[in-house]
Amino acid sequence: MSYYLSSENHLDPGPIYVRENGQLHMVNLALDGVRSSLQKPRPFRLFPKGFSVELCMNREDDTARKEKTDHFIFTYTREGNLRYSAKSLFSLVLGFISDNVDHIDSLIGFPEQIAEKLFSAAEARQKFTEPGAGLRALQKFTEAYGSLVLCSLCLRNRYLVISEKLEEIKSFRELTCLDLSCCKLGDEHELLEHLTNEALSSVTQLHLKDNCLSDAGVRKMTAPVRVMKRGLENLTLLDLSCNPEITDAGIGYLFSFRKLNCLDISGTGLKDIKTVKHKLQTHIGLVHSKVPLKEFDHSNCKTEGWADQIVLQWERVTAEAVKPRETSEPRTTAQRFYGKRSRAEAPLKCPLADPHMNSSEKLQFYKEKAPDCHGPVLKHEAISSQESKKSKKRPFEESETEQNNSSQPSKQKYVCLAVDDWNLLNSY
Repeated sequence: MSYYLSSENHLDPGPIYVRENGQLHMVNLALDGVRSSLQKPRPFRLFPKGFSVELCMNREDDTARKEKTDHFIFTYTREGNLRYSAKSLFSLVLGFISDNVDHIDSLIGFPEQIAEKLFSAAEARQKFTEPGAGLRALQKFTEAYGSLVLCSLCLRNRYLVISEKLEEIKSFRELTCLDLSCCKLGDEHELLEHLTNEALSSVTQLHLKDNCLSDAGVRKMTAPVRVMKRGLENLTLLDLSCNPEITDAGIGYLFSFRKLNCLDISGTGLKDIKTVKHKLQTHIGLVHSKVPLKEFDHSNCKTEGWADQIVLQWERVTAEAVKPRETSEPRTTAQRFYGKRSRAEAPLKCPLADPHMNSSEKLQFYKEKAPDCHGPVLKHEAISSQESKKSKKRPFEESETEQNNSSQPSKQKYVCLAVDDWNLLNSY
């Protein structure tokens, strides 16, 4: 950047005034000889050659720039002109609180409609993905609104999300459906112990397929229900399939789930299947299904609630964190050359997920008096079925009373606690 300026070697003194007899006179003729003696003006550079100037402005950070533009809404007219209008005071206050949502003391008693808008604003700013602050903000919402934040949570095959966001997952309350299939938790995982907490006593559907569970894990999960009558006492659906370490002894711990309507124990280490079928039918009234039940196709459990998009954000953040770096590209190309696939490229498949699997290998049970296990029933069909069963109701009740009388001594057997049970209760 350069330009020329017209100048002279000697500075021009300008007009000269002389005061004479109280009056000012301008003297011009005195400079005629001087100007004639001056050389012709020549241009000169303001900066020497090779000098470059970079135009730098005072750059503000993004937060300061947002504060200036966040108060306005910019739109375009039909003519293509830019038009801006000021935001409402409510939206400005909502944005300020969502930026500082982790500093809120409590939201108990706050209106749900405003809280949902505040949650959405904080979610748009990705406040719940921040370490530390995101957990504190999420706990404020879950303790105040419970199932509105999340009523159903599907973490199927998302073991990375569980390992990275375990405390955030444990903060959810009043869940009704929880899917932890194919997460390889094991008997000693912290989340399995959290299932017996009173905060998750509202869970009615629990999927624990392919989680490396054994009889010890089932025993630990059912201990509060068997002894203290709390924990997963409202459970109606349980999926324990693809856990080969669960044996006939582990199935005996499930008899404490009196409200259980559907059970899947396919792919477990059962030896005497016929005896297990008889015990399930006599103790909790579950009958073996000859056809696969639609409750175990994992299509009913979905993430639902205000925080459904937050779970997707967690999954995206954890996936980006474990992405292979550019330095590992030569190794991956070599693996592809030799026909090998890297671990990240080969997603783990849940066993028994093949729809063409033989139905005889599946051990799925249901309660006959629970029509939900067979799908929705129309009203007129339900009325006709009730009328047809009126005549059979009395003998069925008599047989049921006989079963209850016969099961009374068996109930007394389960009330007696072993030493291991007392040790387990002391751990709680």
